[in-house]
Amino acid sequence: MAQKKLEPDSQYEKYDLNGDGVVDDEEFEMDAKLVRLENEDKKEDAQRKMAWFALAGMLLYPSLVVLAVLMNMDQAAKILGDMAATYFVSVAAIVAAFFGKEAYIKSKNTDVKK
Repeated sequence: MAQKKLEPDSQYEKYDLNGDGVVDDEEFEMDAKLVRLENEDKKEDAQRKMAWFALAGMLLYPSLVVLAVLMNMDQAAKILGDMAATYFVSVAAIVAAFFGKEAYIKSKNTDVKK
């Protein structure tokens, strides 16, 4: 049985990595791996942004309390102060999970290279 050649300007032409006009299983698998890598990269970027945003919020939170006091918003300052413990623990958990995951992955990659 002869292999089927791709038609000119076929939507599957992008999978033909070696340019022979035939898309084999290896070429499909390579494309699937590339898509998986791109998705993992996007996920890691999103997690990194989330962790840095949370860390920035954690650092700016006390300034909101001070600002509320300076604007004579005593009730707002009290509410922000009461929420602080829960907020800091939650954000610290997010940041710690991210950096812990990064350290674990780095140690695993170092172990594999040895």
